[in-house]
Amino acid sequence: MRMFRILTVVAIVLALAGGGYWYMQRPTPVTTITPKRGEAAEIVYASGVVEPRNWAKVTSLVRERIIEECDCEGEQVKKGAVLARLDASEAESALHELEARLRLAREEHRRLSVLADRNAASRQALDRASSEVAQLEALVAGQKARLDSYILRAPANGVVLRRDAEVGEIAEPGTALFWVGQPRPLLVIADVNEEDIPRVKVGQRALLRSDAFASRRLEAVVDSITPKGDPVNKTYRVRLKLPDDTPLMIGMSVDVNIVIRVSENALLVPSLALRGDEVYVVEGDRAVQRKLDIGIRGLQEVEVLSGIAPDARVISPFPEDLGDGVRVTLARE
Repeated sequence: MRMFRILTVVAIVLALAGGGYWYMQRPTPVTTITPKRGEAAEIVYASGVVEPRNWAKVTSLVRERIIEECDCEGEQVKKGAVLARLDASEAESALHELEARLRLAREEHRRLSVLADRNAASRQALDRASSEVAQLEALVAGQKARLDSYILRAPANGVVLRRDAEVGEIAEPGTALFWVGQPRPLLVIADVNEEDIPRVKVGQRALLRSDAFASRRLEAVVDSITPKGDPVNKTYRVRLKLPDDTPLMIGMSVDVNIVIRVSENALLVPSLALRGDEVYVVEGDRAVQRKLDIGIRGLQEVEVLSGIAPDARVISPFPEDLGDGVRVTLARE
């Protein structure tokens, strides 16, 4: 009986060892893809906003209440057309006071001139009166100029693209109350990271994506690049010209992909199949690690210059826990 128990235990141990060995040596199921031929494009990504080429903001120079405004949003206006008026009652009162003082100063100057001709007044008193008149004339001229700032006018011929002013509100200096410009042509103003800007050139094609026109193919061309970048955000402003028939509207946000270069008939594999510049391919029943010579790296696919054959069976996604030479079985081609 004792021998029987020993033999039974040995049999169980051998069975467990054999099962463990089989479990450890069983092929790992993997999925593979075959590289394909296609177009690979090197791009620079940026985000942008659609704006007119020619436009201007109309802001107030003084803090005062709006008492009148035009109903002209979307309408064509001429340069100098009145868009809004601010409450200028205090400024006008100040002007009337200065004009009254100027009249008195001029009368005093004329009186002293007559007396000076008769040697009844000193030349010094006449000079002081002349200086007083000159100072008041300058104050009146300056106040009249300030009164003009209470009237907001169109800075150029164009369309009132937007109005953000309401009668009764307080106009704050520097706050845009009107946008005036030409609705065509349009530009995309994009901010490109400083590490990418050396690759961006005038004339390059750009592909755009807009949530408003998700199914439309939208394109633009790099029109100009601002020479000085933003040292805080580390970006450069790039202007992209839109075609006249673009469906995009002023103020829309777009994703911008500036095409730097294109490789035709490139050998492509999914980005998910790579870790750095390495992939696994299936050769026979083994997973073999290969190092690739990479060309253009896209968001979804990578151009392979060398390292694998065009008909290679590439494991995808990249198997992080797989070792070189491990047995595999194909779960799906």
